Amino acid sequence: MRIYPAKPDKVYFYATCLVDMFDPEAGLDAITLLEQQGIEVIFIEKQTCCGQPAYSSGYDNEAKEVALSQIALFDENWPVVVLSGSCGGMMHHHYRRLFKGDEKQHKVESFCDRVFELTEFLVNVCRVKLTDHGQPTSVVMHTSCAARREMNVHVTATELLNQLDNVELREQAYESECCGFGGTFAVRHPNISQAMVEDKTRHLSDTNAEQLVSADWGCLLNINGALEYQGKTMRGRHLASFLLERTGGSRHD
Repeated sequence: MRIYPAKPDKVYFYATCLVDMFDPEAGLDAITLLEQQGIEVIFIEKQTCCGQPAYSSGYDNEAKEVALSQIALFDENWPVVVLSGSCGGMMHHHYRRLFKGDEKQHKVESFCDRVFELTEFLVNVCRVKLTDHGQPTSVVMHTSCAARREMNVHVTATELLNQLDNVELREQAYESECCGFGGTFAVRHPNISQAMVEDKTRHLSDTNAEQLVSADWGCLLNINGALEYQGKTMRGRHLASFLLERTGGSRHD
């Protein structure tokens, strides 16, 4: 069981490459949420991919190179808050496996101990208590496989949504099933991936929720693309943006 530290004065912010490329506003919203907790947020511009695509494709040596390049950027002993459970799982769990028995194992493990997914950090470190300023609405949430099974942060994401008095959280059928993205899986097995996302979008739509949220942009890209292709009006957004909007905050553009 993970032991959580006291709330720090400073954190590093790991935006993830997908947020950086497709939804930088979600990154800014997440930074604002952290700053509202009285935390100084440090963003290292040289950060890139966490190495998960190489690792999940079996390229361990290349993944290790990427991991070491990222670890070197976050040299101060501050928490590293990650805007994705999938990337968080790679950095918190799989970096350890990559370097087991390596001469750099201790250094890598010390870094892994400092990695937290955003909702996990807000709930278990900041102990946030949200006040909902929005109109009544209903939402359905999708959680990535890594976020659910490796980081267990579907629990903390749900807790944050449940703090919002005017938000009804609806549960989809087969909630824990994959959306079919899986990074390179969707490229290597497109027909299987398509069948999986068709199931996922059907279950999401069947809730008749007004909004769809997720804390993982990889899944959102896949799900939103499928919804658009199907001609459906539902679109997903990052949980950080939804939380900031509901609590009446405004980002620093």
